[in-house]
Amino acid sequence: MSKDFRFGIVAGLAPDAAAWTATAHRAENLGYSTLLVPDTLGTLPPLLAMTAAATATTTLRVGTFVLAAPYRNPRLLAYELAGLDFLSGGRLEVGVGAGRPAAEQDARALGMPYGTAGGRVAQVRSVIGEVRTAFARDGLGVRRQGPPILVAGSGPRMLALAAAEADIVALAVPAVTPEEGLRGPVGTLRELAGARFDDIELSLNLFQVGDVPAPWLPEGSPTIPDDAAAVLRGTPREMAGTLLRRRDELGISYVTVNGFYADAFAPVVELLTGR
Repeated sequence: MSKDFRFGIVAGLAPDAAAWTATAHRAENLGYSTLLVPDTLGTLPPLLAMTAAATATTTLRVGTFVLAAPYRNPRLLAYELAGLDFLSGGRLEVGVGAGRPAAEQDARALGMPYGTAGGRVAQVRSVIGEVRTAFARDGLGVRRQGPPILVAGSGPRMLALAAAEADIVALAVPAVTPEEGLRGPVGTLRELAGARFDDIELSLNLFQVGDVPAPWLPEGSPTIPDDAAAVLRGTPREMAGTLLRRRDELGISYVTVNGFYADAFAPVVELLTGR
């Protein structure tokens, strides 16, 4: 059975606190399920930004997209996430990964070791374990069930971990990957997860909506191919049709987009919410 669609925006910058809470309000009013905050040294500190967004809204879920496990203390992080979940009224989603391409530079700036690829995957597993342990304890009135865990990845190590542990899997493929290129990681995840695959929510982040290129790309950057899965063009109904087909063929039902495109993508959200 196909899962209902959910939609999230990814945002991590604002000129001031009022603008940040306005971003959260706007996402909620447009029908987005989740406000997701990246974990970089060039954006707002994710846990603080999520707490501010959660206290300014009533239904909007807040999540990390995604926490870099290599330079986080798993036990301390789990304690802070439990508190954030309490303050948000149980609206937390915990996204965790082994580090985006620039994460090694952030780790160096923070004076933290980055480790090997295998070591970083083990740290992701440790963070997940500590989060689940923290939510199993009584304290702060947190829900014993704990928040959904999102794991971002596309390689065999991360997909194996996601197959065993994740509630949500974000397909962290390069922006230029064509739609056909999603079948490999989805098939690997299906094989590794077995019967558990039906309980996993698959997610894909859109890099561009419509014909306006992403404003954060440096001038002269190569154009993303039209057949890239991370680019969605056409009328709202055509975009909705593409996402419906991907859900039917690949199982992708949780679609996220950079906050810059929140308004442009809102008609598609309206068409597909609840479907």
